[in-house]
Amino acid sequence: MKTVIITGGTEGIGADIARGFLNTNWKVLIGARSKSGLAEETHEHLKFQAMDVLVESDHRALVDSAVGWSNSLNCYINCAGFSRWSPVKDVDEQFWDEMLDTNLKGTFWGCKTAAEYLSPGGSIINVSSLAGKRGSANNSVYCASKFGVNGITQALAKELGPKGIRVNAVCPVYVETSGLLEALENPDAPSRGQETDAYLQEFAKANAALQRLPHGSEVADLCLYLASPAASAITSQCINVDCGVLPQ
Repeated sequence: MKTVIITGGTEGIGADIARGFLNTNWKVLIGARSKSGLAEETHEHLKFQAMDVLVESDHRALVDSAVGWSNSLNCYINCAGFSRWSPVKDVDEQFWDEMLDTNLKGTFWGCKTAAEYLSPGGSIINVSSLAGKRGSANNSVYCASKFGVNGITQALAKELGPKGIRVNAVCPVYVETSGLLEALENPDAPSRGQETDAYLQEFAKANAALQRLPHGSEVADLCLYLASPAASAITSQCINVDCGVLPQ
């Protein structure tokens, strides 16, 4: 049985990804600061471990737990992160540090640790964003963090390819989660105070080729594919999950 580690796997997209792997008979170890959401459920092949993605040794502890539990590690998914809009005039050092540390440094430590432990055929998947490919107003710091995630993905794919380790990123547009809905309530968010459901519906109709937004389960499906032997020739890619918002 294969084993995957997912940071930030208790809530939102991370939980959807974890459920996808559980449903296809993987062992899933999720790491997060606190036990909530999916981590409070009982599944035969699910394990939770408290950790902070900013602490490199916590990533190593996750790997040690996974290997001790299942004697294998096949995929490492860096999903822990958050979004928050702010105009540049209001960005201070605390805002910058919190965003870059969580979204970028936390991802890097996960990649570094996985690179040391994965065997040939293993894969790293970074959960990035469409904001890692194009800028948007009041979003400079988040965009910087996700552009960085895509850069790490491409660089490490080149570095780890000779070891048989593949590195890819998934780049969703809006996926309706509690975290996104809370972020959109910020007056600096593009919803501009509009009711969030109405804003997301209008955004989808105006921007998405499919006239809808993706579900977390569809992000999970892509991660499952990228972690599988069927994707053995795919690395260094940052793949949009956006229903056609940003054709590339």
